[in-house]
Amino acid sequence: MNTPDALVIGAGITGVTAALALAEAGVSVDIIDRYGPAAMASGWTLAGVRQSGRDAAELPLARAAVALWRDLDKRLEADTGYRQTGNLRLARSAAEVEIIRTLVADQAQAGLALEFLADLSDLRAIVPGLSDRVRAASWCASDGQADPVATVGAYLAMAQRHGARASMGETVQQLVVEGGRITRVVTNRRSLSPGTVILATGTQVNALLTPLGWTVPLRRPVVTVLRSAPCDAVLAPVLGVANADMAARQEASGQFRVTSGAQHEGGALIERDGRPAIRPVAQRVMDTIATVSAVLPAFADAEIDSIWAGALDLTPDGLPVIDRLPGLCNLVVAAGFSGHGFGIGPVTGPLAADLALDRAPSLAIEPFGIGRFASNPATAPLSLHG
Repeated sequence: MNTPDALVIGAGITGVTAALALAEAGVSVDIIDRYGPAAMASGWTLAGVRQSGRDAAELPLARAAVALWRDLDKRLEADTGYRQTGNLRLARSAAEVEIIRTLVADQAQAGLALEFLADLSDLRAIVPGLSDRVRAASWCASDGQADPVATVGAYLAMAQRHGARASMGETVQQLVVEGGRITRVVTNRRSLSPGTVILATGTQVNALLTPLGWTVPLRRPVVTVLRSAPCDAVLAPVLGVANADMAARQEASGQFRVTSGAQHEGGALIERDGRPAIRPVAQRVMDTIATVSAVLPAFADAEIDSIWAGALDLTPDGLPVIDRLPGLCNLVVAAGFSGHGFGIGPVTGPLAADLALDRAPSLAIEPFGIGRFASNPATAPLSLHG
């Protein structure tokens, strides 16, 4: 039986950043993923790196993460595609203008450098191709974007250089509990007896938690994502909107990557060439094209290279769970990132590692406890890009 000091289940952004933090702490680490690095949410994401529009509880994590992103290529000795190109969150109606105005006031009071722009000429100085449907926007110059697959791959490679072992295409089937701790982890290939376990499996988290008597309350809305062929450079920052029904960015390659809002529940998870996939719905693809093109007309003329759908692990309050599971001293849950976990991944994985190593977390994580749902069932608005 294998006995790593730590086992990380899930090789998305949270899992691989946790694995690197553990490996750098000198413990032996195994990483297991049913499919492969960034196979689900971390690869499906728009991949914005933003602080603007964050919940007050999450803003300190986002600000700390941006400080790390600036030097991440050097730290990981790899290109993550990170660019600090800013974020415009657009208002298209009088009601949305007030939403953006309030957002700017609240976040500026919290110390974030954020501007309210209400003149279309000021907005077009940043993105010349915006349509006249745009009435105002928040502007956060310190936000940015990155390549999600490259970033996850870079973290995984660095963790492996520090001794972590990765096993892709392996499915964890059971967590065996004895005496208030995980004593054995059973997969389709082997049995392990790790000292501590981090569960970072996104929408699949409850498959392993429910047999233990716990559930993270998750909705699983589906988001449509389109990626164009390379186009002329017209969009430097990431675009979002006040009600989160679209987001867009243009990658360094010139390809647009755009997303819808949370369009519907369901969408069967299938496997295609050994990777997970959700089939997009034609009407929702058309809706996404129309919504994006209404604020960025250049997108309507783009040739579409690929279309996919992704599922979100959306909690009732839109905040993640980063917590040791009560009653199990060696199981840490890091899931429920609600569609905006990529940008804060460089921070949230290490926070989970802190818990796994019985270290005091470097940032406040009390708002992310799993027990909060029992007393606070409220549903928060969704924010997607980042």
